[in-house]
Amino acid sequence: MRGDRPCYLTETEESMSITLLLLKQNLIMMLYLIVGYFLFKKKLVGTQGSADIGRMLLYIVMPCAIINSCLEEFSLEKLEGLAVSFLAALFALLLAIVVSRLTFSKERGIERFGTAFSNAGFIGIPLVQMTLGEEAVFYIASFVALLNILQWTYGVVTMSGDRSTISPKKIATNPIVISFVIGILLFVLPVSLPDAISGVIGTVASMNGPLAMIVLGTYLAQCQLRTLFTDKMVYRSALIRLLVIPLLTILILMPFPEKYETLKFTILIAAAAPIGSNVAIFAQLYHADYTQAVREVCVTTIFSILTMPLVIAVANYVL
Repeated sequence: MRGDRPCYLTETEESMSITLLLLKQNLIMMLYLIVGYFLFKKKLVGTQGSADIGRMLLYIVMPCAIINSCLEEFSLEKLEGLAVSFLAALFALLLAIVVSRLTFSKERGIERFGTAFSNAGFIGIPLVQMTLGEEAVFYIASFVALLNILQWTYGVVTMSGDRSTISPKKIATNPIVISFVIGILLFVLPVSLPDAISGVIGTVASMNGPLAMIVLGTYLAQCQLRTLFTDKMVYRSALIRLLVIPLLTILILMPFPEKYETLKFTILIAAAAPIGSNVAIFAQLYHADYTQAVREVCVTTIFSILTMPLVIAVANYVL
């Protein structure tokens, strides 16, 4: 990106560099997905095992990734960046919700939920970490925390059709929200964790990308491959989630000053991620079409290997 680019790189060279880097990381993530696929097919991991790994991700690994991103020396500049990232994330998520509502009828709860909420935690965090560095994970934490709050409020109503299903207790006890609060406290307070503890948190955080894609691979293995690419609704969801919403997000991010360039690309990667696996979890919870949800998660994850680098390439020329 322009702010961090060596003086000998032109904008075109830099654009190609970050786009190719993201494509490379997406391909690595896809290899992990294939590992999960074969683990399930060879019955080395079953349905219960993949569910257990998913819970480990939600309750341990992702919270560690968020806390680890906040283990930085306090500065007013970073605090300002965190506030700006929260604002940018809010705008991006509200945009996604509006677009999903305009595109799909209220009877298509899975599509409204899926296209509104990207896989910012399982895929966004590791991709940001690998392409933009730990500093950028600090900024994506706001997006992930807000996304979880909106999933357990607007998302629950969208999937169930019943406003009474909203539970403030579930929001307050959500591990992502809790880890975000802990991380902010560790950032602003004059305290530091012992090296042993921070080392463990960092090691566990590094497991996020591989484990997340292995779980998605087990989801893919539970689908009939011949049905993945024959549903027109899947393609429609992919178009909205992977191209329409990210490209509109670029317009939202354009007014932010150039000094926030890393922050802007962080939010964009989160917004350009495929449909989140939580749509399948919520579909099961509220008796919706679980198989359709899994198909949309898997297909958009596969397509995102190409669409995310494309979106970033466009952003490099306009942000």
